[in-house]
Amino acid sequence: MMPAESPFPSIAPRHDLPPRPLRWLFLDLNSYFASVEQQLQPSLRGRPVIVAPVGSDTTVAIAASVEAKRYGITTGTPVWEAKQRCPDLVVTPARHRRYVEFHDAIVAEIWRHIPVTRVCSIDEVACRLLDNENDRDAAMALARRIKAGIRRRVGDCLTSSVGIAPNRLLAKLASDLQKPDGLVVFEDKDLPHALFRLKLTDIAGIGAKMERRLARDGVNDIAQLCARRPRDAGHAWGGTDGDRLWYLLHGVDLPEKPTQSRTIGHSHVLSPGKRGYEPARLTARRLALKAASRLRRKGYRARLLVLHVRFENDKSAWRTSTRLPETQDSFVVLDRLDALFPRLREAGRGRPGGFRLRMIGVTLAEIVPVAGEQASLFAHLDPADPLARETRGLALSRAMDRINQRFGRHAVSLGPLGGGRADRVGSKIAFGRIPELDEFHE
Repeated sequence: MMPAESPFPSIAPRHDLPPRPLRWLFLDLNSYFASVEQQLQPSLRGRPVIVAPVGSDTTVAIAASVEAKRYGITTGTPVWEAKQRCPDLVVTPARHRRYVEFHDAIVAEIWRHIPVTRVCSIDEVACRLLDNENDRDAAMALARRIKAGIRRRVGDCLTSSVGIAPNRLLAKLASDLQKPDGLVVFEDKDLPHALFRLKLTDIAGIGAKMERRLARDGVNDIAQLCARRPRDAGHAWGGTDGDRLWYLLHGVDLPEKPTQSRTIGHSHVLSPGKRGYEPARLTARRLALKAASRLRRKGYRARLLVLHVRFENDKSAWRTSTRLPETQDSFVVLDRLDALFPRLREAGRGRPGGFRLRMIGVTLAEIVPVAGEQASLFAHLDPADPLARETRGLALSRAMDRINQRFGRHAVSLGPLGGGRADRVGSKIAFGRIPELDEFHE
């Protein structure tokens, strides 16, 4: 725990900035998937554990316990390499439904103490502090109550690191500084110099490409970025977001930019024995059905279908697409998907080792909300009429949604599911997106 007194040396305040009280509390659960597995399986507690998507050494860890991280094992470490680093390592399969259930329980516990402003990911939550909560001691006491409540009511293996700061970006950065079970506060008098020990790439939105761009403009660290005038910082960034970042790093709480969902899709890493053309085709069909079901549940139609893959021993992605007639009909989506597979077969022709896919994904893009619906005008057309077929297809797609929700995933499907147990497509948690429990029926 950080002491109550600020550990950062004081500097003269900038008088041209507005007041910057503590406004945000950011909670980051430590080694979340692995911690849930240790909570569910007491025999794993205190042991190095990784969570993997399938039971194969060719896949990668999607989570590592605190104990495994001491061996340098992190998310993305290949399973075979993790086993070499730690002979006592335990590999456990992912159970995404349970992670969503624990997530919901954790969010409910946080609500007992403070309203949740934004769920940022499966293991990250941001809360806006009220005026009676934003003095340093009160905010730290609140954070400790939340952390203790999660351990007591959800699971004692579920520790968290909390950051408190004048804006959400800084609170997120603060939460990353002490892990596991940390608590760090950035006050206005600490800014921006408290950030100078961090790397540019620690800031969300600055990857290797942006880091190189900033370096070409003479910005090699956070101190150099903050030393510029806001407009000059924006120029180095290459747009208006640069001056926005300058103000955020100085503690100004700017309004959030609105976001809008533009795609719905799913991808799947194929097990080594199921990487040929036909297993991949059947997996893609299942992914397309799942995406179309989500599309209907969220009340959208799609105008574009994208098929994307990664071949074995190839770091680059291959993709192709086709237009859709603004639909949410599973039959229409599958029909257009089937038309894309000859292109994929041709792309895989002549590759060393033959047609071998490591990953395949289907995305429905250019989605638009369904503004309103009424009974179809085409229900009494000749059954062979294209409009009548579309009406029947959408009605049947919705009926399948209801059956699968009631009787379980795969109760009904279009065509064979294909693949063995390891290649059955289920809901998985992506960074930044948490599946709704309904998705586990799709």
